Amino acid sequence: MSQLKSYAYPGMGEWAQKNLAYSQAIRVGNRIVCAGQGGWDPSPAKLDLSKLIKEDLTEEIDQAFSNVNHNLKHAGGKGWEQVYKVVTYSTDIGAQHTRIVENLRTWMPNHTAVWTEVGVSQLGAEDMHFEIEVEAFDEEGAEEVAKTKA
Repeated sequence: MSQLKSYAYPGMGEWAQKNLAYSQAIRVGNRIVCAGQGGWDPSPAKLDLSKLIKEDLTEEIDQAFSNVNHNLKHAGGKGWEQVYKVVTYSTDIGAQHTRIVENLRTWMPNHTAVWTEVGVSQLGAEDMHFEIEVEAFDEEGAEEVAKTKA
């Protein structure tokens, strides 16, 4: 699908694209589809996979939400204000649910999105307990991307 524009933000995004063969985000028309974001530092000074994920569960969830915002903006969007779909993956929904809802309210104070909350036994990195993926509607950004192709 070479006609779709893919994005890999500097740091973890570029590392994942090179080493794990996936992009952080892809534009599909007027949408930005984001890969799952975990609680990692998006641009570490030195990438240490043994210390990839925040040790505190609250910090891990908060960082993942922040990474979504970073990812959307790197792909030319405005961030959480454009998000219409959220899927969260939790290794312990009971321990994480309240903090997820707090973050949804914090990052989307003026709207709500559809949300699917999924419990899983394991995520992509051994120390991960939480992952979030989103889709965002970005009509203006899509128009800008179309201009650069013309």
